[in-house]
Amino acid sequence: MKWGEQFQWREKVHRRYHKVWDLKIIRKRLPFILRYLKDGETVLEIGAYNRELGARIKEYYPHILYKSMDIDPTYSHDYSSLEEIREKFDMVLLFEVIEHLDLDEGMEMIAKIYQILNRGGRVILSTPNTCTPGEYWKSVSHHTAYHYEELGGVLLSQQFELVEICRLFNAPFLQFLIKTFLLLPIFRFLGIDFTKSILVVARKG
Repeated sequence: MKWGEQFQWREKVHRRYHKVWDLKIIRKRLPFILRYLKDGETVLEIGAYNRELGARIKEYYPHILYKSMDIDPTYSHDYSSLEEIREKFDMVLLFEVIEHLDLDEGMEMIAKIYQILNRGGRVILSTPNTCTPGEYWKSVSHHTAYHYEELGGVLLSQQFELVEICRLFNAPFLQFLIKTFLLLPIFRFLGIDFTKSILVVARKG
């Protein structure tokens, strides 16, 4: 994609969320996922590691059809690459995955996710928050840092509709309260954030 085109997509996100402080904070990932899911739907998790998330989802929605994809063969998965996938899903999940790819690979993955979603299907993904110092640099395997405007712009460029962009901060309750209320003015004054990840929900129209 040409830079000018990507900048236009970013501007659309910026008009909706002017600053990182405009993104509401989500403390726990699972309840957030369940809000966008119905029992009996089909779910694919990319970068699923040990499939623990699928088991947790099934505790609430036992009729979910959950499948997983991961290039790491340590655990057994339904797929080892996106190219193998031919079926359609109602939801695709990928948490802290896209930053491990370069920009072209990341956009190709988003395009593939669009293809394998049913109409009205949702994708929920997260990436390290670049507004929080040090979050992106925790892993030497990271290839691409996504500001929330950039990530939203990539999804828009691949025909997705943005549902919402949030910040994820799964901290102990006392720490959560201190940072989100007492220390928030200091963080805003310094121009930095404290939440660990950006969480995006997008829909296939």
